[in-house]
Amino acid sequence: MELELSPVRETAAPRIDTNRLWPITGALAGLFGFGATILTDIHVATDRRDELTSMANVGEINQRAAHLSIVLGFTCVVLLLAFAAYWRSVVEPKTPRSIASRIVTQGLTAAAGALSLGYGWKGASAIYHANGMDHGTYDDMGLYIYYILNDFGSYIGWFSVTVAAGAVVWMSLRERSIPIWIGIFSCIPVLAVLAWTVLTGLPGFPGVVSPIWMAVACTGLAIHGTFVRDEQEFR
Repeated sequence: MELELSPVRETAAPRIDTNRLWPITGALAGLFGFGATILTDIHVATDRRDELTSMANVGEINQRAAHLSIVLGFTCVVLLLAFAAYWRSVVEPKTPRSIASRIVTQGLTAAAGALSLGYGWKGASAIYHANGMDHGTYDDMGLYIYYILNDFGSYIGWFSVTVAAGAVVWMSLRERSIPIWIGIFSCIPVLAVLAWTVLTGLPGFPGVVSPIWMAVACTGLAIHGTFVRDEQEFR
């Protein structure tokens, strides 16, 4: 009696994704976001001296910085949506069982919506303040309200990108579908935002670290590619 042996099924080795141009959209989103959030920040000097910021200080806002911020910021939003679309079409099909991969797409999309408001409020400050096209439309109280909205408006929206960074940590260190160093680096914004939020309640720290994370992590993806396994071997 002859025994029929089934063939040994070899485990498919990870293969490198050679399509490395699409992550550049994410790197550019991080750079434009850093410029729109940090480099064109419109906080007045009294904030940094821990003095009272009143309606009288609103006129000290740099109108040109606010104008440049909405230009850079809306460009960042477009790039975030483009990167999310690329991620959904390139990465998600290769990681079909990964919930974390879908969280990346959703986090970037949510961030784009929130940042549209944040940067839009900066644009409103640009047109309603001195030298703006609609200068004189609002009194000092109206301008002050816009200033309060801008206090953290362009910072809070980056929290969803921090969530996406956490999903990248899982994909890298647990699922091994992204290079390890990117996963380790992605721990930095996640832990930093978690610490600042729990210890101080500060809502805007995601806007400080997440744009930098995106620029570096997406550049890494462009250089190294993503590591994907055959669908039957994915865990």
